[in-house]
Amino acid sequence: MEKVLIGKVVNAVGIKGELKVYNYSDSDEIYRNTPLIYLGEKLCKVENVRMQKNMIVLKLKGIDDRNAAELSKGLEVFVTEADLPQLEEGVYYVRDLIGMDVVCEDGSTVGKVSDVIQNTAQDIFEVETEEGRKVLIPRVDQFIKDIDLEERKVTVTPIEGLLDLN
Repeated sequence: MEKVLIGKVVNAVGIKGELKVYNYSDSDEIYRNTPLIYLGEKLCKVENVRMQKNMIVLKLKGIDDRNAAELSKGLEVFVTEADLPQLEEGVYYVRDLIGMDVVCEDGSTVGKVSDVIQNTAQDIFEVETEEGRKVLIPRVDQFIKDIDLEERKVTVTPIEGLLDLN
């Protein structure tokens, strides 16, 4: 059973043992729909989930005061792979994209997806070339022609000079 990282405890909230969690997911639904999560290596029952600005606030069974919550600061929050929600067609988990081969439509190899940058208007695939350079390819239909999870391959059509940029 593989664990999937979904957040990190950044602070305690109040005096009743609530945890402020920086959410690595694009939604709070995974926290709301999963009755058990891992706090570090410990499996915990979720008692309550709420939002505070853009942060998740979790109340977990067994963490009942501020002191216990503060001891959890810095711990990572995980769910099991089975707890991940099904995604719509054309939507992918970043963890599934990392390591995929990136090839041009003519079959030439560009490299492998090393990261997906998500804090922009559209996702940007960071691709490490065979020469060790990093190339950034925006995830727009003009450049990304196909993502094949089964073959672990992303097919691209770069404009002239795009693959020469660092």
